[in-house]
Amino acid sequence: MKRYDAIKKIVESLSNEFIVCNLGAPSRELYNISDRDSNFYMLGSMGLASSIALGVALAQPKQTVWCIDGDGSLLMNLGSLSTIANNSPHNLTLIVIDNSSYGSTGDQKTYTSGKSKLEVIAKGAGFESITIIDKENEIIQGLKNLGAGCHFVLIKTQPGNAYVSIIPLLPEEIKTRFCKAMLNFRHP
Repeated sequence: MKRYDAIKKIVESLSNEFIVCNLGAPSRELYNISDRDSNFYMLGSMGLASSIALGVALAQPKQTVWCIDGDGSLLMNLGSLSTIANNSPHNLTLIVIDNSSYGSTGDQKTYTSGKSKLEVIAKGAGFESITIIDKENEIIQGLKNLGAGCHFVLIKTQPGNAYVSIIPLLPEEIKTRFCKAMLNFRHP
C-alpha cells in the first residue's frame, strides 16, 4: 500500500477527531482526500507535527487529536516521543506512516529502511500503547479499537507520493479555520 491509500483509510476511520498532518506531500494528500476545517496542514517546520498535536491535545482535553506524521519527520524530532509519552494525554494518537523515505524531498531513504525501528524507540520513550499495521484492510479496525489513551500507531507503506494538487490555502487561513473549529467543537 502507498501512503495515499493509508490516509484514505485513516479518513474513513474518522468520527470527530482533529488532525495535525505532517508537511508536504502527506498534507496535500489529506487535503485532496478530505479537506475539513478540523485538519491542520503543516506547510513547513519538518518534524513538528507531533509537537503541535501534543499542544492541541493538552490544550483541548475533550477533543480527540490524531497526528499523521511520517518516519522522516519523526526522525528529525525524536525528542517529541519522550515528551508525548511522559505527558501521556488521554486524547492523542500519533499515527506514523513509515514509507522508509523522505517522500516530500525526493524519496531519499530514511534510516527506517535500515536498522532503526520507530516502534522500539516509541516503547523506549514510554509509550504503553503501540500498534503496528502493515495491511491496508487493518487500518480502520486498528484505529477504531484504540479508544481513549495516548497511542503510537505505525503504518508501514511503500514509498511514493500521489499526484495531487497543492493546498490553495495560506498558512494563516489554515491556522484560523483550525482554531475556529476547535472553539466550535461540541463534545458528543
